[in-house]
Amino acid sequence: MTGQLAALKAELIKNKYANIIWITFIAFGLAPLMGGVFLVILRNPDSMAGPLHSKSLAMNFSADWKSYIGILTQAVGVGGVLVFGFVASWIFGREYSEGTAKDLLALPTSRAAIINAKFLVYAVWSFALVISNLLIGLLVGALLQISNSPIPTLESYLSDYFLTAVLTVLLGTPIAFFAIWGQGYLAPLGFVALALVFSQVIAAAGYGYYFPWSVPGLFSGAGGEYKAQLNSMSYFIVVLTSVTGYIATVLYWKYADQTK
Repeated sequence: MTGQLAALKAELIKNKYANIIWITFIAFGLAPLMGGVFLVILRNPDSMAGPLHSKSLAMNFSADWKSYIGILTQAVGVGGVLVFGFVASWIFGREYSEGTAKDLLALPTSRAAIINAKFLVYAVWSFALVISNLLIGLLVGALLQISNSPIPTLESYLSDYFLTAVLTVLLGTPIAFFAIWGQGYLAPLGFVALALVFSQVIAAAGYGYYFPWSVPGLFSGAGGEYKAQLNSMSYFIVVLTSVTGYIATVLYWKYADQTK
């Protein structure tokens, strides 16, 4: 337990002053701001008609809390795959890019403890992004004076928001594996890009409920009526993918013959 705490403390110190942290918060924080733009457009359709207005209507948005929180949830389910994937790529791939992987492997701390510490930092970082977006969204909604109180809507939709976040965060473990297998950023980021493309194509084909990277987006409502196709097998596949990615990452880190 002492080794695990030491490994976690080391990870927190390494990431404390990293500029990339604020970049991820800024990038992910664009979602509630864009949601606010959609609401303004919907309130003034005549004066601000254009592609964004057409897109807002096509997505069946209205200028209320239900639609706005739905936008935030969809941002987590779809955009979170990219942003959380970037976070996992950086946490697990930086050791190779900075040439410090061999130093970690030589430490008396358990290799599993080092990997677990990285996963804990990944989870905390990702959920901090989720909470940050929600707070920004509430602030934007208050500034825009969205009709009705947000409290009843929050009670109804926060569960979907955070469950979408959990599903998306779980899918970070395979990305961690590709980071240490590829010994850097390129392999995991390439995998994230492919996962995003396939998630959209497979979901559009009507089989997204069996593809793990499509499930969070469908659950968030981004796929419209396709959400109804999700079943217990869909969530089992997400959990199985996460557990497999975690085990593969730990075993590779512990037993692979790493060259740098």
